[in-house]
Amino acid sequence: MKTLVTGGAGFIGSNLCKLLRSEGHEVVVIDSLLSGYRRNLDFDPDIRFMEADIRDQAAMETAVEGCDAVFHLAAAVGNKRSIDDPRLDADINVMGTVTLMEAARKAGVKRVVVSSSAGIFGELKTLPIAEDHPIDPDSPYGASKLFEEKFSLSYSKLYDIGVVALRYFNVYGVNQRFDAYGNVIPIFAYRMLRGEPVTVFGDGEQTRDFVNVQDVAQANYQAGLADGVSGAFNLGSGTRITINALIGMMEEASGIKAKVEYGPPRPGDVRDSLADLSAARASLGFAPSVNFENGLREYMAWLKADMRD
Repeated sequence: MKTLVTGGAGFIGSNLCKLLRSEGHEVVVIDSLLSGYRRNLDFDPDIRFMEADIRDQAAMETAVEGCDAVFHLAAAVGNKRSIDDPRLDADINVMGTVTLMEAARKAGVKRVVVSSSAGIFGELKTLPIAEDHPIDPDSPYGASKLFEEKFSLSYSKLYDIGVVALRYFNVYGVNQRFDAYGNVIPIFAYRMLRGEPVTVFGDGEQTRDFVNVQDVAQANYQAGLADGVSGAFNLGSGTRITINALIGMMEEASGIKAKVEYGPPRPGDVRDSLADLSAARASLGFAPSVNFENGLREYMAWLKADMRD
């Protein structure tokens, strides 16, 4: 199978590329390197890499040529980034998705897997979160991801394209580097390794569903092979922990005592998060397999080595 991974030099994309190559599939990557790293793909010289923006129509049409499946991971990511620069968030996530889907349609691509987000739900009304939970995004990022999801899924109704949208919860793992706008785990890990204080926004009793990137890559792969399946699916671990408990687990995983500071809650942050995985399990065969403690130890060791390079 010939595959295209947009954002393939990024955190999740590079892990998916490694899985696809291990399964013997041809991989093309398009990435602007705005937040990706070319060295994430150094593990395999046979990956065809294109440095280009997903909003570039000509580049996208070249990238999808002859592909059987497309995995769309390129995005402007994060609630706070979108609040600070909503125009950039919309331009990349909305127009990038439009450009991709049109290129895929014209090229006759049969399967597209897009990366959505639990951010589409906004503040939660019930736990765990099933796919039919009310949708009310609290940030431009959540709104742009909702557009990406709905626009892509409309193609599965209009054209001969199977589309699966995966709603990521809090993804963490190898190849996730520090980004001030990013996930809490790399931010905390980076600061702990540098001996800097970590800031908890709120009382620290808010909960998150953390899922390892290896499980997310596996879910993407399974979605790409799930002929006849279209729709949106939640993707998490099906478990949750508080931010305060997370700090304790990171201390244990790293052997470092964190310096913790507390600040006011941030706009756009939800209080609780927990994915219902029933639909993904039934339709995609998804079952998370990475133990959180083991995943944290692996990640902390990887980041420590990466920061030395």
